[in-house]
Amino acid sequence: QVQLLESGGGSVQTGDSLRLSCVASGRTISNYAMGWFRQAPGKEREFVAAISGMGAITYYADSVKGRFTISRDNAKKTGYLQMNSLKPEDTAVYFCATGAYSSTSSAYDYWGQGTQVTVSS
Repeated sequence: QVQLLESGGGSVQTGDSLRLSCVASGRTISNYAMGWFRQAPGKEREFVAAISGMGAITYYADSVKGRFTISRDNAKKTGYLQMNSLKPEDTAVYFCATGAYSSTSSAYDYWGQGTQVTVSS
């Protein structure tokens, strides 16, 4: 059984930083891409960033490019999302997922429960 567990969310001020973590179990995660998505209240889930299985390729949504960095440590079965220069519009529940390398949520077959990030002005 594959499980993903996110952590690291919280309430911060504009301009602050947070690092989200996603620990995977039940799957050889180096064989799969990892993606981060987010969902704000009343909005659809949107793509944030993706990283290939071995970490060589990354891709970001335009809204976070230059501020967020996705990475992974396959030995620790953990993925990360470093979020800098946070803005109120980054407020959302953040989800990690594993599957095929893509910006489309349907490409990912396992999802975590999410972690709340709240950015106040």
